[in-house]
Amino acid sequence: MWLRRLLALVLLGPPLLILVFSVVPVPVTPLMLIRAVQGHGIAHDWVSYDRIDPALARAVIASEDNTFCRQPLGFDFPALWEQITRAADGDRPRGASTITMQTAKNLFLWPGRDPVRKVVEAWLTPQVALLLSKKRVLEVYLNSVEFGPGIYGAEAAARHFFNRSAAELTQQQAAQLAVVLPNPLEWDAGRPSGYLQGRASTIRQRMQQLGPLLDCTE
Repeated sequence: MWLRRLLALVLLGPPLLILVFSVVPVPVTPLMLIRAVQGHGIAHDWVSYDRIDPALARAVIASEDNTFCRQPLGFDFPALWEQITRAADGDRPRGASTITMQTAKNLFLWPGRDPVRKVVEAWLTPQVALLLSKKRVLEVYLNSVEFGPGIYGAEAAARHFFNRSAAELTQQQAAQLAVVLPNPLEWDAGRPSGYLQGRASTIRQRMQQLGPLLDCTE
């Protein structure tokens, strides 16, 4: 009996919670709690998607996942195949994590690259993609992603780094926030290094080039 209940919880728990989060703000994520135990605070202010300047969604897609709007199941299959090919050739994979995959991880999982976590992430990603609209995935992601030590979501990041609301972000500030996502504990969006400034400039150029690939952000 307890095995059946456990199996039901594993199978039904995530989609039910995803459905809840389709209408309810995400109050806290596992990463927030882990960072709090590590000594970081939790600065997190949920705001609706229409209170985040559209430049930030476009910058994140330009930086992290160019084909986000065209992924029905939340995976970038060409990028995944490229990484499989690189691994087969003995090269180090560069990763092919999408925004939907990162959202699934933020909602349910712990940080790291261990195989178990990646398998569970791959199982959760299609559920997120199918149960949430693209705009809702972006809303959840932009409100929960880590922008700095103890700083989660667009509103807290905009206040901390630029002393303004997320609705008032400029394109340059959006690009500076997007560029730190691979390493938010070490990189500072408010005081970017020369390298980060160059990457932010590249992101701004890509935002102009993506065109229709950004249509789901509107």
